[in-house]
Amino acid sequence: MEYTFRKATPIDAKAIWTILQNAIERRKADGSAQWQDGYPNPTVVNHDIEKEQGFVLLNGEEIVGYTSILINDEPAYENIEGKWLSDADFVVFHRVAISASQLGKGLSKVMLAEIEKFALTNNIHSVRADTNFDNMAMLKIFDRAGYHYCGEVYFRGSARRAFEKLL
Repeated sequence: MEYTFRKATPIDAKAIWTILQNAIERRKADGSAQWQDGYPNPTVVNHDIEKEQGFVLLNGEEIVGYTSILINDEPAYENIEGKWLSDADFVVFHRVAISASQLGKGLSKVMLAEIEKFALTNNIHSVRADTNFDNMAMLKIFDRAGYHYCGEVYFRGSARRAFEKLL
């Protein structure tokens, strides 16, 4: 299949929020505490879009995935308990979510490849991300995609596992 990856627009917000709501329910069903505290929410999605940091993965015209991408902009990463692989510029991504109807098709791998392409297009050779200790699906994705565990970072009072991949 041919997928398209582009910046999200305000028109995409409803579809993005539906994808995120389903992902929030999947985390809950998996027994994960991640995304069970009112975050993310529609305000976060709208903020991502307004700041041009929200990105969608499309299959034809259908939005099948969402993520937020930032460059050198994650204050929590400055206080890592551990050590990043590099001190260079980095791309960070948050809120990776795949449409419930598209699960099991390898779209997380497609999404990470698109994020890495975004980094290289911006002449950045480091990608960083984090996830909850109990988000087994994302931990497996990081492992399979070649991300290295670097330590812990803290968001909203709780520890998260931090990862980096050098491109």
